Amino acid sequence: MAKIETASAPAAIGPYSQGMVFEQLVFTSGQIPLDPKTGQIVGTTVKEQARQAILNLIEVLKAGGSDLDHVLKTTCFLSDMELFAEFNAVYGEFFTSHPARSCVAVRELPKQVLCEIEAIAVRVEG
Repeated sequence: MAKIETASAPAAIGPYSQGMVFEQLVFTSGQIPLDPKTGQIVGTTVKEQARQAILNLIEVLKAGGSDLDHVLKTTCFLSDMELFAEFNAVYGEFFTSHPARSCVAVRELPKQVLCEIEAIAVRVEG
């Protein structure tokens, strides 16, 4: 097992890592729309926030030796299911391989963001 650490994505804001690699699998922690340099929330709309969360996810996957095309499963968390269509539009731009997915609304997300995304992927490097 190896811990994923990259300065290209936001640092973990609790007692966990950005992700873990086990054999040929990459498990990411949930990515929220934080700017990796400033730690500030990017965007006020779910479209803006989804885009940043996915960009952060891309960096964690890359650091773990994978990419969006090798994602097997995502779990997406929304602050409100009313945001689903807008979130889904951005998600569909990036996840063209159509991995398995769960998408649920939760009571609250860290830092009161509108969305969070985690993934399980196959390693393609290393």
